Amino acid sequence: MRYRDTPIVQESVVIAADPQRVWELVTDVTLPARFSPELAAVEWIEGDAVAVGNRFRGRNAHAALGEWSTESVIVEVEEGRRWVWDVAGAEGQPTASWGFEVEPVRDGTLVRQWGRMGPGRSGLSFAIDRMPDKEGRIIDNRLAEWREGLKANLRGIAELLVSEPDSGAAG
Repeated sequence: MRYRDTPIVQESVVIAADPQRVWELVTDVTLPARFSPELAAVEWIEGDAVAVGNRFRGRNAHAALGEWSTESVIVEVEEGRRWVWDVAGAEGQPTASWGFEVEPVRDGTLVRQWGRMGPGRSGLSFAIDRMPDKEGRIIDNRLAEWREGLKANLRGIAELLVSEPDSGAAG
């Protein structure tokens, strides 16, 4: 696997909850900081809701990578269904893109979160530059960490919805 191939990781879960309520949660940009092993905090920079062009800052911490912050811009919104944000990188190329998708299904709501590396250079690029022969392993390890973060986010969202008194799917 190569960084230039912009690898993607995704996770999904079906939650017995109303799609609109799920949408409200997945569009709260601060919520993943409650569950993520890496994302520590999020704040709005421009705007205060999920809308194309609005921007937010994320603060991250990782035992091996240290602490850093990112700026993201919302690049796509399909109200009630999907939203995507790019993490700003040098030369106008995102270092990563992330998205949430919400889809009504028979048993409730399918919630999907995904992340795509690159194409812009990121902190991971420097590790690859130093050890090009280990690029595949470096990427696999980072994608595995991303996957754990996605699972934690979806598990946290599901637990919040299950604990709400009126969380049942609309029928």
